[in-house]
Amino acid sequence: MSTEELSLQSRPKRQPPFGVILHNDDLNSFNYVIDSIRNVFHYELEKCYHLTLEAHETGRSMLWSGTLEGAELKQELLLSCGPDPIMRDKGGLPLRVTLEEIPQ
Repeated sequence: MSTEELSLQSRPKRQPPFGVILHNDDLNSFNYVIDSIRNVFHYELEKCYHLTLEAHETGRSMLWSGTLEGAELKQELLLSCGPDPIMRDKGGLPLRVTLEEIPQ
C-alpha cells in the first residue's frame, strides 16, 4: 500500500449534516411558532414568518442544518419552549421538531 492510500484510509470520515425539521400542527399558534424560532435561532422576523408559513403550507420546514450535536441542541431548545400558553387548554404540546440526516 502506498503512503497516499494509507493516508486516505486513516482520515476520519466527515459526519453528515443534520437538519432540524419543524412539522405543522394545529396545537400552536402561528405567532407562537414564529416567536419560538426567533428566540432559538435569532433569525429576522421575516425569515421566521416564511419558515413557519412553509411548515403550515407543506407540512414541514427545515429550520437549520449542521452537525448532529448542534441539531440536537437546537431541537432541545425548541422543545424547551413548551406548548403555546394560549393553546394549553386545548391540549397544547411543544412544537413538533425532528432531526433528519441530509443526504450528500
